[in-house]
Amino acid sequence: MCLAVPGKVVEVSEDRARVEFNGNVAEVCTALTPGVGRGEWVLIHAGFAITTLDERDALDTWKYLRGVSPSEVQEGVGGDGAT
Repeated sequence: MCLAVPGKVVEVSEDRARVEFNGNVAEVCTALTPGVGRGEWVLIHAGFAITTLDERDALDTWKYLRGVSPSEVQEGVGGDGAT
């Protein structure tokens, strides 16, 4: 299963950004989101910021992810491990 998670941009430098994910900070590539700025929310997958999103959607996503149990993640959406 693939998962993209929202993060808040805390620093931008050329085509890289430092992004905060629920208390953790990582450096990601912003080549797919040119012009993204500090304070914006982005959706991150495989080390790339793939799109921007509004803060409400980002926070709602984190609220949902915090409520999903590890067994639900392993079972996947279809319940049989397939998504």
